[in-house]
Amino acid sequence: MLIPALIFAWILDRVLGDPSRMPHPVVVFGKLIAFFEKKCNRGRDNFVRGMVVTVVLVTGVFLFFYWVFFLLGQINIWLEVVFQMVFIFLGLAGTTLIREGKSVFEKLQIGMEEGRRQVGRIVGRDTKNMSSHEIKTATLETLAENLSDGVVAPLFWLAIGGVPGMMAYKMINTLDSMIGYRNEKYEYFGKFAAKFDDVANYIPARITAVLMAICGRSRRAFQFIFRYGKSHKSPNAGYPEAALAGILNVQFGGNHDYFGEMVSKPKIGHNKRDINISDLNKTIQINRAVEILMIVLIILVWIFTDLPCGAQNAEVLFSDPGRFVFTLKQ
Repeated sequence: MLIPALIFAWILDRVLGDPSRMPHPVVVFGKLIAFFEKKCNRGRDNFVRGMVVTVVLVTGVFLFFYWVFFLLGQINIWLEVVFQMVFIFLGLAGTTLIREGKSVFEKLQIGMEEGRRQVGRIVGRDTKNMSSHEIKTATLETLAENLSDGVVAPLFWLAIGGVPGMMAYKMINTLDSMIGYRNEKYEYFGKFAAKFDDVANYIPARITAVLMAICGRSRRAFQFIFRYGKSHKSPNAGYPEAALAGILNVQFGGNHDYFGEMVSKPKIGHNKRDINISDLNKTIQINRAVEILMIVLIILVWIFTDLPCGAQNAEVLFSDPGRFVFTLKQ
C-alpha cells in the first residue's frame, strides 16, 4: 500500500512544494532538538550527552511513527495510506529546492544584493561579498548536494524502513543542520550527530551521483565522480557535485568565506566558464529525472522484495516478538 502513497505524495510535492501554512514534522523535530540541546549541552561529557540525545531522538521518532501507522492500519487501511501519503509528501523537498534555485537566478537579474540575499537562504556561507559567478555556482552546488539530502536519501530510507525510516532520517538530517557544526558550542555535543548524518547519507549520495550521470547521459560525469568525489571535505557532498560539474562541464569548489573564516575547498573540474540560465535549466531537468528514476527503482524494490517492514511485521510483533525478530533476520 506504500506504492500509491508514494506516487500521490510525489504528485503533491510537484504541485505544492513545502506548504508554508501546513504543520511540518521538521519544525517539531527542530523544537525537540533545541529543547534537549539547551538542557544537555553543558559541562563535561558533551560528546556522550550529544550521542545519547541523538540516539534517543532518532530512535524515538522511528518508534513513534512505527506505532502510529500500525494503529492506523488496525483502524482502517486507507486511513493508514492517506497518512503515509501526507508524511511522504512532507519528507520530500524536490520542488521547494528547485523553486529556491530558480529564485536566486531571478533575483540576480534584479540586482546583486537581491541575489546575495536569496542565495543566503540555501547556503551556509557568508554571501555579502559574493560575485555573480559565485552566487550561480553556489546555487548549482546546492541543487546537486540537496538532491541527495532532500530527495534521494529520504526515498532511500523510505524504501528500507517505510515512513518511520524516512522520518528517522529527517530527524538525523535536522540534528546535523542544527548542532553538527565544528565550533566552540557544538564541537563535541554535535559531533556524533554530524557523523551519524554522514553514515545515513553515505549510500544515498553515491546513488544520487550515479543516477545524475545516467539521467544526464554523461560519460564525463562518471569520470568526475571517480576523480573528484572523494576530494571534497564532506565524505558525501562531493559525489553529486562532481556528477553535476561533469554534466555541465563547469568548475565547482574553491575558496569560500564562512563568516570571517576563509575555507578552501578542493576544485571539482577545470572549466572556469561562466554559469548561465541554460545550466540552471539543465540542472532542474536532471533533478526531476533523478526523482522519477529513484521512485521507479523503489517501486521495483518493493514489488520484488519484502521491504519495507510494514504493518504485517508489527502484527507479528504484538503476537510473537520472538518470531518478529526471526522474520527480520530472514
